[in-house]
Amino acid sequence: MNKHLFFLFFILSSFLSFGKSTTDSSTTTTQTMDTATYVLISTNLGDIKIKLYDETPQHKANFIKIIEDGVLDSTLFHRVIPEFMIQGGDPNSKNAQPGQPLGMGGLDYRVPAEFNNNLIHKRGALAAARDNNPAKASSSCQFYIVQGRKYTQQELATLAARTGNNWTPEQIKTYEEVGGAPFLDMNYTVFGEVVSGMDVVDKIAAEARDSRDRPYKDVRMQVSIIK
Repeated sequence: MNKHLFFLFFILSSFLSFGKSTTDSSTTTTQTMDTATYVLISTNLGDIKIKLYDETPQHKANFIKIIEDGVLDSTLFHRVIPEFMIQGGDPNSKNAQPGQPLGMGGLDYRVPAEFNNNLIHKRGALAAARDNNPAKASSSCQFYIVQGRKYTQQELATLAARTGNNWTPEQIKTYEEVGGAPFLDMNYTVFGEVVSGMDVVDKIAAEARDSRDRPYKDVRMQVSIIK
């Protein structure tokens, strides 16, 4: 068995009322503040901006922590599969030699699974890799971004029968028109999504790779929280 790990935003509306002294009339101004947490992944092929979901608080907190601790800096996207995903975050990749097998590194803990029927593996989804532990707990640091492909209704019906996933009409439409990797739903924790830079994800996924799906040319990342 391949030993590679397979690794909401919410809007706060602030209503401010300003009274006018001219007559009895008053004017109410509504302001919307974006309080989501955003992450920037910078690579030699371009930048990827990601929004972290509030619905997966443990994964969000962990991702912020490892970014602030520099765990992900200089790691590689070490596994890329076109029409599927790009995977990175293995600490062993920081100083990896050409051709060195990667994908088995991590910190000394796992993050408990946070499955959510509303968070699917659509194109651009950020999800946590994991090994074959029975609790389906996530890797402490390895993650992947879904490139995916489009699925037909028949393919989705077949997958639903096989996996037990019952997607909503909107989710089915997303997989039909946008694409993704629906067979991973409820097996790996989705905890964010790309908001810009999917063209960079596509470039990384298209890199020439070896038999272990590692790009021949290193795609290295620097990761930061957008303040």
